[in-house]
Amino acid sequence: MNAALAATTSTAQPSRQEMNKAVAMRVFEDIFNQGRFEAADEIYAKDFVNHGLHKSFTLEEDQAAARWEKQTAPDLKMSADLITAEEDFVTVVWTARGTNTARIGWLPATGVKFEERGVTVWRIVDGKIHDEWTSFDELYIVRQILSQLKWKLIALLLASVIVVWMLVRLFRRRFEGSI
Repeated sequence: MNAALAATTSTAQPSRQEMNKAVAMRVFEDIFNQGRFEAADEIYAKDFVNHGLHKSFTLEEDQAAARWEKQTAPDLKMSADLITAEEDFVTVVWTARGTNTARIGWLPATGVKFEERGVTVWRIVDGKIHDEWTSFDELYIVRQILSQLKWKLIALLLASVIVVWMLVRLFRRRFEGSI
């Protein structure tokens, strides 16, 4: 009995996998949820590479994208739905939720809420993230925004058609009257 009690109360060091999971969780908590981008210096290795499908990104490019995401949805929250670690690799199935309250390219702020699920695999060595592979459906977010804006977009399209129709009629009358 004493051995069992000692085993449950011992101050054993966390495993490498548990420490790597903690590093991965800091990406979500510190950077995305709290917007503490300066934490990237503590979390990522200087030679970090985000391995995209068609292009790889440096730490600076990766963090610029994270800043942009937080800017377009300041209430962005990311949660880890499933996290597993093996050797130097940590895999996280995550969900991002937020509200678009800033301009995205030519689209004005919409106030649309979105939700997205993705998977990220990190290679963590000596407590720093060296490599990342992430996959998620970017068009799913666009579809969510458009589906919530569809009536506004239909009204805008209809108004545009009416304006063009009126301009065509106006120009026809001018040119018919001058002939």
